[in-house]
Amino acid sequence: MTDTTSALINKEAFDDLEPLTPTLQNVLSQSSLHWIFVGGKGGVGKTTTSCALATLLAKERESVLLISTDPAHNLSDAFGQKFGKVPSQVEGIDNLFAMEIDPVASIQEMIEGGQGGAMNSMMQNLAFAIPGVDEAMGFAEVMKLVKSMDYSVIVFDTAPTGHTLRFLSFPTVLEQALSKISEYSGRFAPMLSQVTGMMGMQTDQDDMFRRLEGMRTIVKEVNRQFQDADKTTFICICISEFLSLYETERMIQELASHHIDVHNIVVNQLIYPPKDSNCEHCSVRHKMQSKYLDQIHDLYEDFHVVKLPLLTNEVRGTQSIQSFSHYLQNEYKPPS
Repeated sequence: MTDTTSALINKEAFDDLEPLTPTLQNVLSQSSLHWIFVGGKGGVGKTTTSCALATLLAKERESVLLISTDPAHNLSDAFGQKFGKVPSQVEGIDNLFAMEIDPVASIQEMIEGGQGGAMNSMMQNLAFAIPGVDEAMGFAEVMKLVKSMDYSVIVFDTAPTGHTLRFLSFPTVLEQALSKISEYSGRFAPMLSQVTGMMGMQTDQDDMFRRLEGMRTIVKEVNRQFQDADKTTFICICISEFLSLYETERMIQELASHHIDVHNIVVNQLIYPPKDSNCEHCSVRHKMQSKYLDQIHDLYEDFHVVKLPLLTNEVRGTQSIQSFSHYLQNEYKPPS
């Protein structure tokens, strides 16, 4: 058999494969999932999608926690009720809870919660002097909080792409930070204790180091789970435009390099003008979106590609979100 014949047979076999269902039913059906990340470029509908997905999961699982790690925090606006850094039940859904947290602020609280004022100040200066360690330690505090809670599945409404990708490097950043702090503590601890003792200050550097070591242990364990496709998946949200498609590809490549499962893409805000429409703007946008949608299908043949229409109304409030969730579970059929 020649290489050409073999290639043709393989292509025919591939062509015979049925396309993957264009819904997120695969996520809802995978009962082993514990961590679900929803991410993408800013302004593409991450919060709406993550909220809708969480309401669907609440029908399948015993308990669901929806967390926003985006400093802009839109969960409160989406559901029309106030959420904070403690989980609150979503009105109308008994087993769905939501919370909004700022990972960077968590490191400040962690430092201020220590015993020694002088050591806290120095640890704060050291922590914020290491690039990225503030977010890394904040993320660790978030993970520590989440792991102490008993939820069947946790959905993350993440910050825009760049912030999300930095999360993946946090275990390495923490390792570097702990190494520096350990070196600092070993060199100057005796002198520091003597000086602060003379000044009547209380320090407990062991307490701070134990906190950091505990965070590192948690982050390493969470990172191991993140790399387990049975426990974790990432859902990419995009719109059918060049920049969004480019960022989605960059994110998928980055996720793959960190061994994080990703096999779902939601393409939002698609325009389907009626055939008798005289709207030139609609026609031009539809043509442009169709071009990039074809590229998405070519690039991600082994992905579930979910297509969502541009709606004429805002998706706000629990009932509106539940209505919108229909598009995630059922293939959208444009009006003929």
